[in-house]
Amino acid sequence: MEDFSHQIMEEDYKKDLLHTLYSNSFKYSEEGFTLSSGKKSNVYIDVKKTALSAVAMEPIGYAYFQKLKLAPIDAIGGMTLGADPIAYAAAFMCTLRGKYLDVFIVRKEAKGHGTQAAIEGKVQSGANVVIVEDVITTGASTIKAVNRAKEAGFNVLRVIPLVDREEGGAEAIEKETGVKVDPIFTMTDLMEAHKKHMEEEEKETKKGQAAKDKPDF
Repeated sequence: MEDFSHQIMEEDYKKDLLHTLYSNSFKYSEEGFTLSSGKKSNVYIDVKKTALSAVAMEPIGYAYFQKLKLAPIDAIGGMTLGADPIAYAAAFMCTLRGKYLDVFIVRKEAKGHGTQAAIEGKVQSGANVVIVEDVITTGASTIKAVNRAKEAGFNVLRVIPLVDREEGGAEAIEKETGVKVDPIFTMTDLMEAHKKHMEEEEKETKKGQAAKDKPDF
C-alpha cells in the first residue's frame, strides 16, 4: 500500500490536492449535466468523492488549517451533508496543530422532536465561526447556513468553500450576509487542470500513433 503519511508536510500540498480533486470529482460532458440548482453545465464537480476519500482528508484539513491558523475562531461547520466531512477534516487537522476547533452541523430542517435544534454541536452563542461548503454555485444553501448560524448567536467571520464554481454564488453570499467568501479552489483552477490533462492525453495519443506508424525494419 502506498504511503501517504508525508503529504501534509509538502509545500506543494495544494497542487496535490487539486490533482486529487480533479481526478476524483471533476466530470466534463458536451451534453451537459443538471446541477442541484437546476442549472445546466458542461462541468459537474462531485466533491464528496474527494472529501470522503482517505487520501484527501489530510490535505483538505491542512488546506483549511493554512487559511485558519491565524483566525480568531472557535468552531467550524456548515450545511449537512456537503460540509460535514470538510468540517471534520479541518477541525481535526487544526486541533492536531494546536488550534482547537469544535464542529457544528447545520440541519436542512430543524429537528421535529427533542430540542428541535437547527444546529447540532456544543458551540455556544457568541462563538466566532467559519462556515464551510463543498461547492458554491448559486450560494443559496450557504446563505441559509450563515443565517441559521447567526440565529444561533454565532459570529460568522468567513465562508470557505472547497470549490467556488464562479457562477455568482460567492457574490450573492457576500451581498446577502455581509460575510466574505474565501475559496480553497475555483472553477478556473479545475478548468486549467482539465486543459492540462487534455493536452497530456493528446500528446500521448500522438506518441502512440507515431509509434504505430513507424516502419518496422
